[in-house]
Amino acid sequence: MLSPAHENEPTRAMRERARIVAGAGSLVRAIEVGALPKLVDATLAEALVLGLLKQGVSKYFAIFGHGSTELGNVLRVYEEEGVTRTLNCRNEVEMAHAATALRWQYGELSAVVTSIGPGALQAFAGSLAAASNGVGVYHIYGDETTYGEGYNMQQVPKEEQGLFGRITAVLGQSYVLHTPEGLRDALRRGALCVNHPYRAGPFYLLLPLNTQPARVTVNLSALPEQPQLPKLAPAGDLELARAAELIGGAARVAIKAGGGTRGHDAAVRRLAEASGAAVVLSPGSTGVLPDAHPQNMHVGGSKGSISGNYAMGEAELLIVIGSRAVCQADCSGIGYKKARAVININGDFADALHYNNTLALSGDIGIICARLAERVAASRAADGKAAWLAACAGKKMEWQAFKQQRFDCPPLQDEVWQRPVLTQPAAIKVVADFARQIGAAKLFDAGDVQANGFQIVEDDRTGDTYTESGASYMGFAVSGLLAGGHAAVPRYSIAFTGDGSFMMNPQILVDAVEHGVRGMIVIFDNRRMAAITGLQLAQYNADFRTNDGVAVDYLQLAAAVEGVRALHGGYNAAALRQALDEAHAHDGLSVVHVPVYAGPDERAGLGAWGQWNVGNWCEGVQAEWVRQDL
Repeated sequence: MLSPAHENEPTRAMRERARIVAGAGSLVRAIEVGALPKLVDATLAEALVLGLLKQGVSKYFAIFGHGSTELGNVLRVYEEEGVTRTLNCRNEVEMAHAATALRWQYGELSAVVTSIGPGALQAFAGSLAAASNGVGVYHIYGDETTYGEGYNMQQVPKEEQGLFGRITAVLGQSYVLHTPEGLRDALRRGALCVNHPYRAGPFYLLLPLNTQPARVTVNLSALPEQPQLPKLAPAGDLELARAAELIGGAARVAIKAGGGTRGHDAAVRRLAEASGAAVVLSPGSTGVLPDAHPQNMHVGGSKGSISGNYAMGEAELLIVIGSRAVCQADCSGIGYKKARAVININGDFADALHYNNTLALSGDIGIICARLAERVAASRAADGKAAWLAACAGKKMEWQAFKQQRFDCPPLQDEVWQRPVLTQPAAIKVVADFARQIGAAKLFDAGDVQANGFQIVEDDRTGDTYTESGASYMGFAVSGLLAGGHAAVPRYSIAFTGDGSFMMNPQILVDAVEHGVRGMIVIFDNRRMAAITGLQLAQYNADFRTNDGVAVDYLQLAAAVEGVRALHGGYNAAALRQALDEAHAHDGLSVVHVPVYAGPDERAGLGAWGQWNVGNWCEGVQAEWVRQDL
C-alpha cells in the first residue's frame, strides 16, 4: 500500500471519498448526511464502483489484466479503506460460478471482473449457469478502445464495432460504456436485470480500456438504487375461480414444481393439500415439499423416478408452478400423457403459456398459490382425490423400495479398481445423509453424480440442495464453494462431484485456501463420464471415448496444496463415514476421494424413467409430440 503522501491528487481524492463512505456506513448514508457532494468528478471506473455500491454491491471476484488495470486500482483503494472486498481467483469460469452461487445460495449480489479477450469469454461461458437458473450477477469485462487507433491485444480480430457487447447480448443484457455519461442508464438497466423477480440473469458491463480512466461528472443522487418491485397477481378473481373449478372437477391432479418454487415451500404445500394434488419435483426444487410428505412424488422427467413419472403420466389436470419446461423436467414435452388441461403459475408470460389448453395465472407464485389454495379449500376439492393419492402413494413406496435396494448393494468388483468398491448411489446416499446430519448445504456437479443425486436427496426444505441442472455445467459445485469465502454468514457446504467435473475446475483447491473457505469436496471417481457412457449404452449398446486409462492420484493432488486436508473415502460405507467425520473436523477445505463402481451391474444406478429427445430416440419422441394436443 502506497502512503497517501506518495499518491497523486486524483488518487488522494478517491481515497478520501472511500473513507467518507466507510465512515458513514454506506454510500446512500454518506449522500443523505451530506458527507459527500451530490456532484463528483471521478474516473468512469470509480463512478462504476460508486454506482454498484449504491445497489449494495461491495463484493467482487476478479482476475485482473491489461484490460482492467484502472478498475483494479479503484478496487484496491476502496478495499484498503474497508468499503469493498475483492477475491482474486485463478480461473474465470470458476469465479463466474462462485458469483452465481453467492447470489443463489446466500442472496448476495456481487460482480465478476475480467480483462479483455479470452478471460472475458471464459467468464461469459461460466455465466451460462446464472442465465439458465435465473440468478442475477454483474459481469464486468474489459473492451476494445473507442478511438479505433488499431487492433487492441485480445479484442475480437474483426473490422466491426462493439463485438464483445454483441456477443454478451446474445445470452443476457449487455451495455458497452463507450460514453462514460451513459453509466446512469447502464446501472438502471443492470439493476432491473440482476434483480428481476422472475427472469433475473447476468448483466454484462463492457468497459473500453480508454474510457475506464476517463473523467466524468457523476450525480451520486441520480445513480439508481436496487429496485423495490411490488409483487403482482391477477387483479380479479375470475381466473382463480376458473382454476378452482378445474381442480375440483378433475379426479387426478398433479403439480409440477419447477425451480421457481424455491422459497415458496409453505404456499406450494398449502395448495397441494387443498387440491389433493400429487407433487412432482424438478431437480432444482427438491425440498419444496418435505421428502416424507405423502403427496411428494419426488422428481419426474427424463431421468425422473417411478413415482414422479407415474404422477406425470396419469394426471388429467396439470398445475405447473415456476417451471421453464426444460426437456429433463417434462420428458421433452411428452411427459404428461393424459393431461387435458393446464393451470400454469408463472410470472413470465412465455413460460406460463408454454402448453396448450392453459389457464395462465401470471404473477408472484406465493401470492397466487395462497389465494388459489384458499378458494380450493373452501370448495373441498381434495375430497374426491383419495383414490388418486392412494395410487400415487403405492408408486412412492415402490420407488422407495427400489432405491433402498440400490443403497443396500454391497461393494461390487470393479474392473478399473481391481477390487470391490461402493456403487455411486450407495456412496452418494452416505454423503447426503452426513450432510443432513451436520446441517450442510449440498452442491451437485453435472454428470452422473448430479443425475443420481437429485434422485437420492431427501430434503425437507428448499435451500439444502443446489444442483445446477439448468446449464448442467461441469465444475459448478466445486467452484461454488468459493462463495463461502465472500458470504456474510457462510454455511458449511459439501460439493458432490465426479472425477471428470472436478478436473474442469481444480483451481478451487488453491482459491479456497487463499480465501478461508471451510467446506468439503467429495470426488466420486469411476474414471469415466458415466452419465454419457450410460446414455451411449442405452441408445447404441456401445460406449465411445468417455473414459481413459490415466490414473490420477487425487489425494496427492489435493495434498499438494498447503491447507487442504486430503482423505481416502475407503471401499465401504463405514470407512466413508469415518473419512467424512475427519474431513468435517478440518478447519478449511477438505477433499474426500471415493472410488466407485462402473460396469454392467444395474445396481450401479437409479435408472431413467422418462423419455428424452436425443440421439436415436428422437424419431419416437418427436412423433409422439406431434400427435399430442398439449
